[in-house]
Amino acid sequence: MSLQSVRDFFAARQLDIPIIELEVSTATVALAAEAHGVEAGRIAKTLAFRINGDQAILLVARGDARIDNRKFKDCFGKGKMLPAEEVVELTGHPVGGVCPFGLASELPIYLDQSLQAFDEVLPAAGAIHSAVRLSPALLAEITGGHWVDVCQPI
Repeated sequence: MSLQSVRDFFAARQLDIPIIELEVSTATVALAAEAHGVEAGRIAKTLAFRINGDQAILLVARGDARIDNRKFKDCFGKGKMLPAEEVVELTGHPVGGVCPFGLASELPIYLDQSLQAFDEVLPAAGAIHSAVRLSPALLAEITGGHWVDVCQPI
């Protein structure tokens, strides 16, 4: 059903963004990069955090980026990654298919500026074998995402 929620999200906004569905798993950055024939950085991974004890957020970053703990704390305060079962509950998407589209709960979305190194990135589309191709600018526009700098330089 998660893939359908992404389709519905795009349809409700009259977006003509094709969803790429593959026969192989794209549930990790490495698998997705190989399946799509791109470098790992172009895979836009969506991470879920709880900040300051109660607020859940999504952070979309380039696939080869690592969180810089100091930058993260300066931007958001204390934070920790959410366990898989909570991610599924909040997003409606399976781990490996989590994306900032068609969410089960309204969550603040942040985009690490590291994504802006690319003209096109590939976030998942609600399933472990799906993705979309779009520019970082369009990703920010359609998700209402806010740009932040919380990853280590690549």
